[in-house]
Amino acid sequence: MTRWASFDVYGTLIDWNAGIGAALEALWGAERAPGLLRRYHQLEPEIQAEEFRSYAEILTLTLERLALEKGLTIPEGESGILARSLPDWPAFPEVPGVLAELRERGWSLALLSNTDRDLIAASQRQLGAPTDLAVVAEDVGSYKPAHGHWERFYELTTADRANHAHIGASLLHDIAPANELGLKSVWIDRGGSDSHAHGAEATPDVQLTDLTGLPDALDQLVPA
Repeated sequence: MTRWASFDVYGTLIDWNAGIGAALEALWGAERAPGLLRRYHQLEPEIQAEEFRSYAEILTLTLERLALEKGLTIPEGESGILARSLPDWPAFPEVPGVLAELRERGWSLALLSNTDRDLIAASQRQLGAPTDLAVVAEDVGSYKPAHGHWERFYELTTADRANHAHIGASLLHDIAPANELGLKSVWIDRGGSDSHAHGAEATPDVQLTDLTGLPDALDQLVPA
């Protein structure tokens, strides 16, 4: 039996608050950055829901709307700063070791991410451990919490849902759709401004503050 663990990437494996926050700080200063980051995370899902655009476009448009709403000016040539900086956004410190341990325990690993193919390739290099599959918004023409990522995952893997658990940091984008699909889920609640997005109604099977306890938690959810 193949056991699959699928992961959200940004906020779960990659520290996007560090990446986005650094860009906001560079543009508008350290004092403003935390409040702007909170509002950024509210705006991005709204823009994703409007019509399908590439994630690079989503990043740029969200930044532009944020600036417009707050009466801020983006320096010339800097509206694409988030997409340019994304390849350097770091993985959380525990991620390489945990992914490696999951592979040692026999788990197959998939990434289900609201991003573009070229951007996920850059982020995969940051993870420090190989994964078996990546499905991105560009592949399916929709953004989570829509079910397109999971539908493509099952097309490609023919995985048994009983042997699959999904792991994510966002109740809205990951845990709620996992609930709707009847999947086991682990919520990584890192306490960031994106974790409780829009007060989504969602109930994970397990809640952790980082990935450190994930291998044991997954082995309990889906025993070998």
